[in-house]
Amino acid sequence: MASTSAQRNSSGHGRMATAASTLYSDNQTLIAEIRKAINMMKDVGVDLEVDKESHMVNELEDGVAKLVKASDECSHLSNAIQSIGHEYQPAAELTDFSKLFDEKIKRSRADSSYVSQSCPLLRRFREAIWKVHHAGQPMPGEEQEDIVMTSTETNILNPNCPLTGKPVTELAEPVRSMDCKHIYEKKPIMQHIKSKVGQGHCPVTGCPKKLQANRVVCDPMLMMEIDEMRSLNAQRARADVIEDFTQFEED
Repeated sequence: MASTSAQRNSSGHGRMATAASTLYSDNQTLIAEIRKAINMMKDVGVDLEVDKESHMVNELEDGVAKLVKASDECSHLSNAIQSIGHEYQPAAELTDFSKLFDEKIKRSRADSSYVSQSCPLLRRFREAIWKVHHAGQPMPGEEQEDIVMTSTETNILNPNCPLTGKPVTELAEPVRSMDCKHIYEKKPIMQHIKSKVGQGHCPVTGCPKKLQANRVVCDPMLMMEIDEMRSLNAQRARADVIEDFTQFEED
């Protein structure tokens, strides 16, 4: 009887994990679409600012603010889905999933390790608009160092694959752990997980997470974030070239 119960619990957990993985992927796709929409709105806002349509730019910024808030809420929901899929175990009594989700979402909001996406996303929109007529100047109330810091933020935790040493922007098949969020080249990390050398632990120094092959994936957000990092790297490179020319003229 105990064996049958254990089998049922194992089967229930497996079904829940599969359902959670599907929902998580769908929700990440939604977040990616929201971010695409924000980028499109940023481009439209720049065109409107060029045409000096300030009123329409302000309305567009309000829309961006609402979207980034929705992105935050979707991120909390993703965290809740991921947590439930990983931890859920069937019990004798029926589970109140509505209550469970509320608890997990509240925990995600309170988690000090969670960083809101609203600040950098909205900041990039405002910065793009400001640069139309004030390129190279800090926005009102901010120092130049603040602009450099906020405009170079990304969600990528490790800029290089810990196994190959390659920048994540140059990886052929980038994948990310759903648990610790570190990024790797696919083939080396799968070999690492299967090997007994690292006992399947994340190879990033100081990371205590143990990796599972089915939880190291190319999620919908990853390629977009890598593209954003490429764009930021290009911006920094252009800024360095301008600085070098300025130094040359001063000499």
